[in-house]
Amino acid sequence: MLESPLNESKCPKEDNMSQNKKELKPLPSAVSVLIVDDEPGMRSFLKKALSKKFALVETASSVEDAEQLRSRCHFDLLVVDIRLPGRSGIEWHEALNDQERRSDIIFMTGYADMDVAIKALRAGASDFIMKPFHLEQMMKAVDRCIERRLLKRENLMLRREVSIGQSSTIIGSSDAMQEVKHVIERVAPTNAVILIEGESGTGKELVARQLHLLSGRQGPFVPVNCGAIAPELLESELFGHAAGAFTGAKGNREGLFSFASGGTIFLDEIGEMPLKMQTALLRVLEQRTIRPVGSEKETNIDVRVLAATNRKLAEEVEEGNFRRDLYYRLNVLDIVIPPLRERPEDVVELTHHFTRQLASELGVKEVVWSHEDMLKLQQHEWPGNIRELRNMIERCILLGKPPAEYWKMQPKTEMPNESGYPLDWGLKEVEKHHVTQVVDLHNGNKSAAARDLGVSRKTLDRKYKEWFDTDKQEES
Repeated sequence: MLESPLNESKCPKEDNMSQNKKELKPLPSAVSVLIVDDEPGMRSFLKKALSKKFALVETASSVEDAEQLRSRCHFDLLVVDIRLPGRSGIEWHEALNDQERRSDIIFMTGYADMDVAIKALRAGASDFIMKPFHLEQMMKAVDRCIERRLLKRENLMLRREVSIGQSSTIIGSSDAMQEVKHVIERVAPTNAVILIEGESGTGKELVARQLHLLSGRQGPFVPVNCGAIAPELLESELFGHAAGAFTGAKGNREGLFSFASGGTIFLDEIGEMPLKMQTALLRVLEQRTIRPVGSEKETNIDVRVLAATNRKLAEEVEEGNFRRDLYYRLNVLDIVIPPLRERPEDVVELTHHFTRQLASELGVKEVVWSHEDMLKLQQHEWPGNIRELRNMIERCILLGKPPAEYWKMQPKTEMPNESGYPLDWGLKEVEKHHVTQVVDLHNGNKSAAARDLGVSRKTLDRKYKEWFDTDKQEES
């Protein structure tokens, strides 16, 4: 057992480092390393060297101690001695592979056994180092290992982005969706903060991804569901934290804003964000800096911020649930995605798109839709919007036909139809008849009528302008 890293028989040699001043390529600090060696001197020496580069470096003297650490924290890299008390490093690594616990590993040994080296490399080791070694040799091995890991991660993200990009085309030829596409193309290249509004399932994240793809920004697209993260964890998730900021914070940790550097962060369900976090976000938007939890240091950021909500934020402001100043800061430009029931002409196009896409993904034949099927699809309310339509199509494809029970739908809306209306009316005429009657029932109060209809006041005004300006033009 080594008592001091100065023991030349086993510990790294530093003399070559003083002669060779070549700088190693800097790597991201948010890397975690676990050193497993039964020699205290080796553990201490490597921890001191690696802690200068990486945020979290832990040590263990046995496989049992290493397992306890791994049960509490994921490690990107393991630096492991082959000969350990009770269980060898190779046996442990083979067990980890069986469990698909994906950490890269560098083996060390003080015994020149070629068969063991070959066995270690065959077991999937990233590198194999003989003791004693120069510190530079170990640092270069660590650099190579982490660089390969980062490259794999980048390739995975690129493949995912390509896959998402191929399926992220915004489908819809209705006037409303054409306007949405026009706005996206116009504002995507800017750095403006954009608020995306729409009911659940309308495709707000799809619009955000399209804005990112057309922005030309080289960094990643990072979606964050503000309603899915516990309020007490949200600040740390977004901005990161410093070592010792709270119990269990042993090292510095970068937040999602840092991870999105050079790219776009998408704050979905922004209406669910606690008021305390709203204050912090407003400060970030105004100063373009972040401060990790527990740190006094501010860091500049280059991140495009997009936000989305299915709530009416203006009403949330009036009720005191959302900061007025943050609402104005987010609402520099808003993109409103209309619900599917307001654009039935898009249903046919969406149905054909999802049918082709899902049949290819599932490896089954496409289901054939009749004209009657399409009419029924257009007449449905679709309370779950595009998400509901897609799920229904997937079910149909798996069954091989449109399920008959799905068509047992309620009429689009029960209308006060005392005088009746011609059965040969199109959907637009029926919609106009129903909407105007609801407005009349509220004595012309469009805000109250919009709430009953489940649409925004802006949508209702747009419908009235479309219908009655056209009528005036025809009369003239």
